[in-house]
Amino acid sequence: MEATKKGNSELGKILGYSLFIMLAFVGFAKFGIPLVIPELPPVEEKITGAMTQDQMVAMGDKIFHGKGTCTLCHSPVGGRAPLLDGVATRAPERIKDPRYKGKAKTGEEYIRESMKEPSTYVVAGFGKPGTNDTVSPMPQIDKGAIGLNDVEINAVIAYFQKSSGLPVTVPLPTGAAAAPAAGGAEAAAPKPAATAEEAFNKYGCVTCHKVPGIAEGGDMGPDLTKLASAAGSRKPGMSGEMYIIESISTPNAYVVKGFDPDIMPGDFAEKVTMSEMNLIVKALLGKK
Repeated sequence: MEATKKGNSELGKILGYSLFIMLAFVGFAKFGIPLVIPELPPVEEKITGAMTQDQMVAMGDKIFHGKGTCTLCHSPVGGRAPLLDGVATRAPERIKDPRYKGKAKTGEEYIRESMKEPSTYVVAGFGKPGTNDTVSPMPQIDKGAIGLNDVEINAVIAYFQKSSGLPVTVPLPTGAAAAPAAGGAEAAAPKPAATAEEAFNKYGCVTCHKVPGIAEGGDMGPDLTKLASAAGSRKPGMSGEMYIIESISTPNAYVVKGFDPDIMPGDFAEKVTMSEMNLIVKALLGKK
């Protein structure tokens, strides 16, 4: 009888402890995980012939730091791409360089060409490995996920020229073409991506990575089409799913051999919603 009471007491302790763990987990899932609210997306700014040159430059500034994703690589952190401060001033000298392979005659033409055909001139030390600085790792910014149109490209050139203290030579837009500009308090809250492909494009993953399901992709970051077979073995004791989540939230927690730290932005945890994170993880693990 006494043994039975003792057994019941032990069973009660086990059940009580299990219930405590379950409630603690539910509480953490509900209140411990911070709400992830992504930044507002770019809003559409109507561009007409009434636009001033200063407005054009301001738009170029917004695109450079926003939709163009330029600062992902062209920043002092990581040293993956040359800094673009004063690029409009240096452009005429680049054209005279014997390694230059383009057709530009002016600084404006050189910058536009560099954005559309990056390999026409590769700054020494910034080419793809093994190419002797003849092939640029930079994607064509008028193609793929970035896809800047001619008006947006001209706006970025205007921003470079103005920042370098040079006259702005690009033509102002005419008509009623529309191009995106960052910011805007009146922008509606963005909807989470509905598919992994939408999420990859929304957060610019294909600018630096090859990802499953998208033909075009960059090679400044690891090839993620092969991650499904490697994720689970990258960090001992960590599942592939948790490894991917950590890599997105804290990129420097594990840096793949051959790539530098501090290249990938560390603020995706503040932008990617939990539903989008789930889509991305499943896609990278080859799950449907």
